[in-house]
Amino acid sequence: MALRADNITKCFGDNKVIDSFTHEFAENCTTVIMGASGCGKSTLLSMLMGVLAPDSGTVTGNQARTGAVFQEDRLCENLSVQSNLRLVVPGRKRSFDAELEAVGLGGCADKPVRELSGGMKRRTALLRALVYEPDILFLDEPFKGLDSDTKRTVMEYCKKRTAGKTVILVTHDKEEADFFGGEIIELQRPLSY
Repeated sequence: MALRADNITKCFGDNKVIDSFTHEFAENCTTVIMGASGCGKSTLLSMLMGVLAPDSGTVTGNQARTGAVFQEDRLCENLSVQSNLRLVVPGRKRSFDAELEAVGLGGCADKPVRELSGGMKRRTALLRALVYEPDILFLDEPFKGLDSDTKRTVMEYCKKRTAGKTVILVTHDKEEADFFGGEIIELQRPLSY
């Protein structure tokens, strides 16, 4: 079942952030949500995930196995990198060395997350969502804070791992949107679709 938003609206006090947004997100491909800061991209993503309820309207089709990378890394700081990855694949004691190597984190499996740089934490958060192998993957600015070479490597790995999956990517970066392809939704403020 395709993910669909029907006439959803969200206000925070007197501030209407999302106004009557309707869209059906294509299955098994990437949809990129773009727009200026503060136009409601993250709010829209939160409603699509079911983390935030719309004030009116409905979201359907989000009952599939979903994974997410939020703007904050949301990692367990006292656990190692590998333990953070194992949280989403319980009962599996396998090593994640190949995945860590692919995103430039080789040799970091046993490091506590609290000892990592911001970019290393970001890559760990993204890997955690990818190894979960969701049917729908929600990505909110997943490549922020990465230098250009690392960003390119991680984007290539992410694109390869998400081929044939439904991905909703929030970004303000045209380069990222072009790289992932698919449909691009440009949000304006206030939103009206």
